[in-house]
Parts: sequence; C-alpha cells; structure tokens
Amino acid sequence: MIEALFAPFTHAFMLEAMGVGALVATACALLSCYIVLKGWSLLGDAIAHAVLPGVVIASALGFPIAIGAFVAGMLCAMGAGFVQSHSRVKEDAALGVVFTGMFAAGMVMLAFLTTEAHVTHILFGNILGIEPEDFWQTLLAGGVTLGILLLKGRDLKLFCFDPVHARSIGLNVTLLRYLFLALLSAAVVAGVQAVGVILVVALLITPGCIGYLLSNRFGRMSAIAVASAVASTLFGIVVSYHADVAPAGAIVVILSLLFAVALAFAPEHGLLASRRARRAAVAEEARAG
Repeated sequence: MIEALFAPFTHAFMLEAMGVGALVATACALLSCYIVLKGWSLLGDAIAHAVLPGVVIASALGFPIAIGAFVAGMLCAMGAGFVQSHSRVKEDAALGVVFTGMFAAGMVMLAFLTTEAHVTHILFGNILGIEPEDFWQTLLAGGVTLGILLLKGRDLKLFCFDPVHARSIGLNVTLLRYLFLALLSAAVVAGVQAVGVILVVALLITPGCIGYLLSNRFGRMSAIAVASAVASTLFGIVVSYHADVAPAGAIVVILSLLFAVALAFAPEHGLLASRRARRAAVAEEARAG
C-alpha cells in the first residue's frame, strides 16, 4: 500500500513534471496577487486564450512556440489598449473582443496550417510528456518571470496599489505597465506546457484570490498564494497518476477546492465570519435599542 502510494516518486518523468509544475505554479501565483489587487483578472484570461494563434504560427514555421505565444500575448494586451484608447469601448469589452477573435483565429489556423502542435496539448497541457525543448523553454520563461518579480516586485506593487503615487515619486508607470504585461505573457508561455492555454487561467487567478481572502498583508498573501498553487500542482500530479485522469484537471479541481474552503472559513473575510459579524451587529443593535 505504501509502496503504491509513493510509486509516482520513483519515475523520472513524474519528478520532472513536479519540478516544472512547481516553478510554473510559483510564477503564476505571484503574478495572480498583482492581478487580483489590480482588478486585471480578465486580462490574464484574455492573454491565456490569445496565445493560441501565436503557438500555431510558430509551430508551423518551425520556431519555438514560446516565442509565438509571447508575441501573441503582448499583441492581445496592446491591441485591447489601442481599442480602448481610440474608441468608446471600455477595457473589459475591448479585451473580450480581441482575445475571442485571436482565439478563434488560432482554431481556424489549426485546420489549414501543418503544425506539430497538438490541439489537446495546447489547450489542456502535457506536463507528463513534455518534450525536452519545451521543458527548457518553460524553465526559462518561468525563471525569468520569477527573477524580474523579485527585482521589481516593490515597484509593481506600488503601481498596482497607487499608480498616482508611483508616478509622483518618479516611477515610469507606462514602463511598469508594459513590464507587467510582458511578465504575464511570459507566465502564460510557461503555463501552456504545464496545464494548457485554458486551465492556466486558474493558476493566474485562483491562488491570488485564496491569499486575498486569508490575509490583509501583501507578503503573507503572496506566500499563501504560492503555497496553495504549488501544493495543488504537486498533489494534482500525484492524483492524476493514481486515478488516471488529466493532470491539469486534477490540479485545478484541487485548487478550486482550496478556494472554496478559504471562501467559507477565512477568519475575517469568509462566509462564516461575515455571518457571525452580521449576527453580532444585529445583537448589538438589539441591545442598544
């Protein structure tokens, strides 16, 4: 029984998947804290879907898919910004128009271009069978994202919390915006191989939501987000091995369950805490009356 439980840790491909998954989860979780605080959850969703045509074109031309995905992600973000700046369309609607158009274009391209990229691997990931070239691309994209976050994290945090103050102390807010978009695109590039275009959205949003529910301090919020994302990734890969299910699905299901627990039992912002606070307020009003 115990030998069967620890069987996944005896296979090199499982350990490789866990290592890559943990790196991707860490990068996405840290970014998710900024995304949640900035209110850019739709942006993460949009870029994750918009990379599809870039992946298809890069694969058809024989280029690394990481390059195509990164370029497509940046084009989506900049295209939505252009639409918003030059029309009456608001940011969320502009993002919706741009990323759905790009995602649909990618699906159409798959039918006409000869490519080695398999649609199910693009959409749902292939972390247990990741190719050596994609493995190193993922490590590079995830490592660069983490490195820049460590170096520029304080500036990005100020940009998210108070861009007016950031500008007043001499920070280039426009440059920080594009840096954040580049980091988001790089994280999506790393996540495509791990959990696919669709489910990478969960890693870019849910960990930050969990941390936000459980803490009022950014440092602790980030730690909780990373811990929940990495734990879900590692446990999800192990569950997928024993239950013979898709790793990406297992990872996101576990992460969603952690969010549900945080939503219900968070000490200050959970549903039960809010219910107790309302009861206490009603009782206080009754005593005062």
